[in-house]
Amino acid sequence: MVNGPKNIYIERKGKIHRVPITFESNDHVMRIIDRIVAPLGRRIDESSPYVDARLPDGSRVNAVIPPISLVGPVLTIRKFSKNPITVDQMVQFGSISAESVQFLKACVESRLNIIISGGTGSGKTTLLNVLSSFIPSDERILTIENAAELQLRQEHVVTLESRPPNIEGRGEITIRDLVINALRMRPERIIVGECRGGETLDMLQAMNTGHDGSMTTAHANSPRDALARIETMCLMAGMDLPVRAIREQVASAVDVIVQQERMRDGTRKVTTIAEVSGMEGEVITMTDIFVFEQSGTENGRIIGRLRPTGLRPKFMDKIEAAGIQLPPSIFGIGERRRY
Repeated sequence: MVNGPKNIYIERKGKIHRVPITFESNDHVMRIIDRIVAPLGRRIDESSPYVDARLPDGSRVNAVIPPISLVGPVLTIRKFSKNPITVDQMVQFGSISAESVQFLKACVESRLNIIISGGTGSGKTTLLNVLSSFIPSDERILTIENAAELQLRQEHVVTLESRPPNIEGRGEITIRDLVINALRMRPERIIVGECRGGETLDMLQAMNTGHDGSMTTAHANSPRDALARIETMCLMAGMDLPVRAIREQVASAVDVIVQQERMRDGTRKVTTIAEVSGMEGEVITMTDIFVFEQSGTENGRIIGRLRPTGLRPKFMDKIEAAGIQLPPSIFGIGERRRY
């Protein structure tokens, strides 16, 4: 993270640190930015003072320059590991529990629709990548992203990437365009890297019309906030739909919301796994299946575990219909009786 020529930061193990490296001047930073974005066929100047792009190695680069940046040229590069984090590593790091992994694996294999919710930098894409690894290898998967980050290992994967308008303001291909087109490509699974606008309504309609087993992410601070955010994004589609109709679409389409958070100590953890269980009056009802319980701190690190609430989700009949059996102990049902 370069905030002008004299303030440079890096993120290491979830914590942001300032480094004792500087550029000579604003012009020096601008030359570096030009060298990065020019080979990508992008331009940055006063008429187009910001750019967001993907580097050949898969890293994301974002640059912002004056006049919209008041501290000088700002450059942010997000690098990704060549070897994506595995589910075993997430369990080892304490990001998720083994029981909840078994549950989420069953949800993916039984083609439930899943939304991963969280803030910026909380690890939503990493978790989406992990959950996508549970999709059977013989299924046709379409991924749709602003900048391709997902690293699926299955063979039958089609990757689609949106495109910004050119200098003349033409040629833009939006996420919504790609979602609509994806429905004509005989997908068995549709994975959208992040829903930010009107494409959310198209995604919900796809989930409700036979394209089950789809997944996406959304920016929100809790599962309940995620539902409100989805509702707002559906209204951005430009269709004059009553709020109740949108909520019915959401309640019918979405099965599971997984909340991912970046904790105070810099670690990323799944904090809630909730079932979207239906409608009561005008309100979408939810049931927490797993909730993170903090038990303390140790050397500045948060200690806790994602624990079952003792409640069995209503969609268990879908999981069992797929031939998957989960022991009641996964949901803490047996443990509850012992208390």
